[in-house]
Amino acid sequence: MNLQRFQWQHHNPLFAPWLALLMLGWLMVSSASTGIADYYTGNAAYFSIRQGIYLLAGVLVMYGVSQISLQRWARLDVWFLLLSVVGLILVFAPVIGHEVNGSRRWLNLGVIKVQASELAKLAAVFYVAGYLVRRQDEVQSSWKGFLKPVALLLFVVLLLLLEPDFGAVVVLMGAVLTQLFLGGVKAGQFFLALFITVVLSALALSAESYRVERLMAYLDPWNPEHVYGTGYQLTQSLIAFGRGEWLGVGLGDSVQKLFYLPEAHTDFVFAIWAEETGLLGAVAALGLLVWLLSRIWSVAWQAQQNGHLYAAYIAIGIATLFGLQVLINVGVNIGLLPTKGLTLPFYSYGGSSLLVCCAMVGIVMRIAHETAVPLTETEVAYA
Repeated sequence: MNLQRFQWQHHNPLFAPWLALLMLGWLMVSSASTGIADYYTGNAAYFSIRQGIYLLAGVLVMYGVSQISLQRWARLDVWFLLLSVVGLILVFAPVIGHEVNGSRRWLNLGVIKVQASELAKLAAVFYVAGYLVRRQDEVQSSWKGFLKPVALLLFVVLLLLLEPDFGAVVVLMGAVLTQLFLGGVKAGQFFLALFITVVLSALALSAESYRVERLMAYLDPWNPEHVYGTGYQLTQSLIAFGRGEWLGVGLGDSVQKLFYLPEAHTDFVFAIWAEETGLLGAVAALGLLVWLLSRIWSVAWQAQQNGHLYAAYIAIGIATLFGLQVLINVGVNIGLLPTKGLTLPFYSYGGSSLLVCCAMVGIVMRIAHETAVPLTETEVAYA
């Protein structure tokens, strides 16, 4: 790796929070996974080692993606979306598609299992950013210009619901709606899209009995009908938070990770961290995520101020993807939202999620690098 070429990433405003999140996430997974790793593999460090490998791969992905110019992304964003649609279709293929707990969300590539929805969310952000720049006048002045990208994305949403992956739908549509709103669409168009999203979400929630049961368990998790059923994960998560108190029970000393709380090293890793490090540790972990999000929003603001609208829309979409995923995961962990399988960026175990998160950071690093000066002083306009 050329150290001189890497120098601008090192001084990038996202570098420090990104590196801190990687290190803390590795520590979280290492601690939360010891019990299940020892039980299934005989090696308590099994998941820690794998996460370390994913971490190193994530560093390489970040560096590689940060070398791709925005001009090139602008030429490929439509193809990126089409590729992600193909991935969402292939998850239903008998050999390539991989099913876990009744959901077909993964593509089995042999070395790693890739969650197709992770790529679809990022692809949607790029597509909408490019569309808003290329068709800005049409989007802001006519319903046709507004409805065309929405119709295409509804097809992506349908594929996600068939997997099913309702959490990815919420995150994707949240990012797209934020981009459209800040892209200057008319209020009527925006609220129509918002209304359609809410209606579709309500229909999706009521269409499957297990989602209705989760909603009922969320409303009253300690009810005897739910506490050992659909409300089990939530109650065990709340017990973990309660045991943590102010300073926690000590790093590595969690009881809930010993087969009481399912998915302790993935979806509920934050609950285990709160149990072991207490309220102070939980706030510190969230503080790092807020630090990263604030840096991304500042990059988006800088890009917008300097006239780089394409870059600004991408950064806004990525910030929203990160923010919604953090909000939903933490909300589920503390009982503010119904239980939903959604990873916590950088903290949950999993190569697919970590690599995409690192890729998104690399993209925003590139944006910060290219948009540091006003558009009129640069060589290429991404319009």
